[in-house]
Amino acid sequence: MFYKRMPIEKESPEERGYDNILFNLAESSVTDLTFGELNIQLNELKLEYIPHRGNIQLRQMLATDAGGLHPDQVLLTNGACGALFIINTALLTPADHLIVVRPNYATNIEVPLTIGCSISYVDLQLEDGWRVNLQAIEAAITPATKLISITTPHNPTGMVMTEAELQALVMLAERKNIYLLVDETYRDTCFTTPYPVVAGISERVISVSSLSKAFGLPGLRIGWLITRNANLMEQFLAAKEMMYISNAALDEEVATQFYRQKEKFATVINQKAMENFQLLCAWLQQEPALEYVLPAGGVVCFPRLAQPDTIDIPRFYEILAQKYKTMVGAGHWFAMPDSYMRIGFGWLGGVAFAQGLHHVSEAIAASKR
Repeated sequence: MFYKRMPIEKESPEERGYDNILFNLAESSVTDLTFGELNIQLNELKLEYIPHRGNIQLRQMLATDAGGLHPDQVLLTNGACGALFIINTALLTPADHLIVVRPNYATNIEVPLTIGCSISYVDLQLEDGWRVNLQAIEAAITPATKLISITTPHNPTGMVMTEAELQALVMLAERKNIYLLVDETYRDTCFTTPYPVVAGISERVISVSSLSKAFGLPGLRIGWLITRNANLMEQFLAAKEMMYISNAALDEEVATQFYRQKEKFATVINQKAMENFQLLCAWLQQEPALEYVLPAGGVVCFPRLAQPDTIDIPRFYEILAQKYKTMVGAGHWFAMPDSYMRIGFGWLGGVAFAQGLHHVSEAIAASKR
């Protein structure tokens, strides 16, 4: 496999250095928690090899929350990225065909491209409210189609598929004998996702999530995949064992103790994010240079410049970063024009978030042709 760095990672805030960005609107998760906030006890933790599937207590809690599944239907991974890499490399070969909804988180596209399989893209459109076109997905199916890859709640738009849409897509996957990958990383973030974990519906579905986006614990690198298909799970476990055997005992113990008390943190996290969401709504309504669809899930929005030909777009990003020390997620992170930008509203405090939005407006005004 030939690896190349993805722009979303190469240009990320952590790579640029957080000290260089005073107003980080590019962040797609909630505020990071500190270890001291977690009330974790680790004195009895033995730093040994741990079960390859992951901590049984955490897997049991995740399985219960997924609708009463069995803990062996949950595999803990190195973040959601680790889960996505395992799934794609275990299922796809250069002879296979993938259907992926776009725009999307880069890993959901770049890993299959690196594998060399053929890909059909079903492009979401702002004009359609970012809704998934189920007819377009069905029309893209070929005899070689192995996997359909979707994200809901969606990154970077915040679109949430309805339960009826998901049921129709699951039925399509079952009818065509295709696997359905559902990246559900944002299901517990800010808004309420109006249906259970999708992997509980069918053995053709694989769900992925993590503690990073919704709970502010990206430094733990704890994610998971869920599937009712025992043969698939055995294959995914084999892939994990070949890559890194197991997660770190320390990470999984912290994650397990956190998950037992997660609701206490979720209440505060989501209240803060919703307050920022209201700031975002008010700002978008008074910013004539942008057009948008408000998100229904997650903590990200994906507006675009209404008249991109009237804006010097490279200059906009330069002014935003250099003069205002402010960062948004440029459209090319998602294989989209840079007239689009992802704005995250879960990470900053309210005062800083409002100031960052003001900087975006100022940079747009300063970049008019």
